[in-house]
Amino acid sequence: MGSTWGNKFKVSIFGESHGNGIGAVIDGLPAGIDIDLERVQHELNRRAARGNPLATPRKEGDQIEVLSGIFNGKTTGAPLAGLIRNENTRSGDYAKTKDLMRPGHADYAASVRYGGFQDYRGGGHFSGRLTAPLVFAGAIAKEIIRVIRPELGIGSRIVSIGNVKDTEVCDWKVYKTLSKGFVNPAFPLYHAKLEDAMKQEIIAAMADEDSVGGLVEGFITGLEPGIGNPFFESIESRLAALLFSIPAVKGVTFGAGFEVVNLRGSQTNDPLRINNGEIETVTNYNGGINGGISNGMPIVFQVAFKPTPSIGKEQQTINLAERKEAALTIQGRHDPCIVVRAFPVVEAATAICLADFLL
Repeated sequence: MGSTWGNKFKVSIFGESHGNGIGAVIDGLPAGIDIDLERVQHELNRRAARGNPLATPRKEGDQIEVLSGIFNGKTTGAPLAGLIRNENTRSGDYAKTKDLMRPGHADYAASVRYGGFQDYRGGGHFSGRLTAPLVFAGAIAKEIIRVIRPELGIGSRIVSIGNVKDTEVCDWKVYKTLSKGFVNPAFPLYHAKLEDAMKQEIIAAMADEDSVGGLVEGFITGLEPGIGNPFFESIESRLAALLFSIPAVKGVTFGAGFEVVNLRGSQTNDPLRINNGEIETVTNYNGGINGGISNGMPIVFQVAFKPTPSIGKEQQTINLAERKEAALTIQGRHDPCIVVRAFPVVEAATAICLADFLL
């Protein structure tokens, strides 16, 4: 299925949305690294839906159970395996409609690819539920980075939900401040006053039995120049591969992204200067990367999440078993907006990619 990624920091994820459990196996870790499992669990709690009225009613504990790879609080050098047991499943929601292909989901494509043998309950291995083990692997990556590069910062913020958009951060120095935290860490915004307006976008979609998408921005601060490679092993190539593995991601851009098409080279070339003996750029239109390699500026990128495909509205589809057109009203418990839970997943993917480069 292609569920393994990495050159040095190797991650394999396993499980299905309504199976016994989900998890990850991480290989390539150095021995003797301190791992704070409370911090690891905190990352999983950030992603979870508990206590969030704008998230899915499905409430999972997401308690991580480390099966191997850590002894006396330190990595052993052996593969590190973590298991999260599924506890709050309602598979009956899907048995009644298993032959009805949900629009926007992987149901039809997966059925063709795997001959109908895939676990269809809640999307099976294609579900956003599998972002939990991704966050676990990212949390382990953050622990590794904290030891080998304590000066690095990894962060994220919500840029937009629906038609409400936060301000672009034009001054790259601001990211050093943002990496230290936000007014509301559970809803990270550059301008915290936009929180209510964004939440109203979600509430309005819920009232209409619909869903809404948005943008998440990720960033890395403190990374020295010279990390990465050109072409196939560039920072953009490797990080984008991980970000696109997150369900519902439909776009990834770095720096000014698609806005560069409206600018001239004289604007986007990021002039170089020396400030107190340090080399830096005046602007950061290239997002801290040139030729696939870090240039010492904050690495900045944006990730586009489509609206959740599971909605309450009646939709046109097909009954695959009968090969007839049909109408579908999706039952079950779903997020009206993925963005409010996605930013920790973006950070996790970033940490995994960074750990792979740094090791």
